Amino acid sequence: MSLKLIVCIALGIWLGAVAVILTGPLLLKALPETQTRALAEAVTRVAPAPVPEPALQQPDAMFKKFEQSLRESEARQAREYAEAQQNKHFNRAKCDFWMQQDRTAPSEKSRASINEFCG
Repeated sequence: MSLKLIVCIALGIWLGAVAVILTGPLLLKALPETQTRALAEAVTRVAPAPVPEPALQQPDAMFKKFEQSLRESEARQAREYAEAQQNKHFNRAKCDFWMQQDRTAPSEKSRASINEFCG
C-alpha cells in the first residue's frame, strides 16, 4: 500500500514538472510579439552584466611588488628596533641612576622611579 502511494506521488510530481516545462515555450509562442520583446528586455536587464576579468599581472611584476613590500616591512621593523634600543639605552642610564639613589638613600620616590625606568 505505501509503496504504491510513494510511486503515485513521485509520478505525479514528475508529470507535473514535465507539464510545466512543456507549457512554458507554448505560452511564449502564444504571446503577442510586443510582450515577448518586453519580456526578453526585462530578462536582459535582470541578468547580471558580465564582469570584465582584471588584467592579469605578469609574475615578474607580482614578484617585484612582493619584494618591494618585503623591503618596506623590513625597513620599518629595523626602524622600530633601533628606536626600541635607543629608548632602552636612554632608560638604562636613568635606571642606573635611580638604582644608585635607592642604594644610598632609599625612598618612595626612588622606588617609584625604579619601577618606571627599570621595569
